[in-house]
Amino acid sequence: MTRILFWLALVLLVVFAIRSKIRSLQQRQQQRQQSNPFTPPGRVAELPDAELMLCCAHCGVYYPASENVQAKGHDYCSHAHATL
Repeated sequence: MTRILFWLALVLLVVFAIRSKIRSLQQRQQQRQQSNPFTPPGRVAELPDAELMLCCAHCGVYYPASENVQAKGHDYCSHAHATL
């Protein structure tokens, strides 16, 4: 009898945990839709704190604009590439 009660309690606990997880996922999805109703489903809204990325004139690597080194009218990713 105690085994049956144990397994019944375990099954109920698992069902409760799954339902709780589903509810939290639905609430997150609703909050995202309410925060930006014009974003189509499946697309991620642009981040407001995203930084502009620049391309190095020497190697072609993209890097944040805050790390920019300008020389001779071009943008470079480091001082070493600016001197080359």
